[in-house]
Amino acid sequence: MLEKGYLLAKRYKIIKLIGRGGMADVYLAQDIILERHVAIKVMRGEFQNNSPLVRRFQREALATSELSHPNIVSILDISESQGMQYLVMEYIDGSNLKDYIKENYPISMNKVINIMDQILSAIKLAHQHEVIHRDLKSQNILISKTGVVKVADFGIAISLGKNAVTQTNSLLGSVHYISPEQAKGSMATKQSDIYSLGIILYELITGNVPFGGETAVSIALKHFQENIPSIRKMHPDIPQSLENVVLKATSKDPEDRYESVSKMKADLDSALAANRVDEVKYEPAHALKTDDTKVIPDLSGHVANLTEAEREETNHGAESSEEDKVPKKTSSFLVYWFRYYVIFINHLLSI
Repeated sequence: MLEKGYLLAKRYKIIKLIGRGGMADVYLAQDIILERHVAIKVMRGEFQNNSPLVRRFQREALATSELSHPNIVSILDISESQGMQYLVMEYIDGSNLKDYIKENYPISMNKVINIMDQILSAIKLAHQHEVIHRDLKSQNILISKTGVVKVADFGIAISLGKNAVTQTNSLLGSVHYISPEQAKGSMATKQSDIYSLGIILYELITGNVPFGGETAVSIALKHFQENIPSIRKMHPDIPQSLENVVLKATSKDPEDRYESVSKMKADLDSALAANRVDEVKYEPAHALKTDDTKVIPDLSGHVANLTEAEREETNHGAESSEEDKVPKKTSSFLVYWFRYYVIFINHLLSI
């Protein structure tokens, strides 16, 4: 950890620690040359010699440097000093969206739409550049004291137009916001980002994410096993047209989601219109199927096929809820890999 007053690269004077992630610390610093505050993400010492993590760290700068947008955190510099990899970003004087929701809930629907419009505008540009964020969540979205929203942390973003690491059969992205296809180990697409955007919209409206659980695995399973809880049952005053935006964005099958972020934004912007008050509840063309064999990736790059009964048993082991009470049938081999899978996902949550 860098001490207050430390001069990084003979330019950035450390003021204080403002955040910690799984592999990096974030500091508020003073750029003594340009005389401005900046945020500096410094990779922790134990990871400096980990080539894959260093590449991921550098990939964040490369992905974001392509994206010049008022709602995306700007990358100002990336370099190395005395063996430390660091990333310099614009400093946002405010909080992340997760904390903003906790402090300001309930949020007016007009404000919800305003916040989402800024997020959608940022991701629209990213998708136009064929960049998929893959880790959209309220913790990765900053909101300034003046209400300007900034999307941050493109650390696991991929570019569809380049020979980037596809990460097939590996789970990336925080499980409270992860798309069903990512939870099953498939490659993320633009529709995966749209699913996460739908979860963020749900959180803005209700104050909470739709799925919880005692472990990362139990939450990930719910994303492709269970329907999103009804917003209108909790908040009858919310118009069906607004809930429909959430339902379409978070459809289990990517084909049922919005074709693009632009179309999601257009639908959201008209959600409070008088002519949509009596709108029929959105129903996806592809119904949720709970009896299909699901695929869960393990750490060796292979997959373990789970039947419905086995998946329910796995859920029971994670959460011990009433609906999960089923006989234990899982083989010792599956249990072996499942334990490592739990460790793997929890590690991703901390990054």
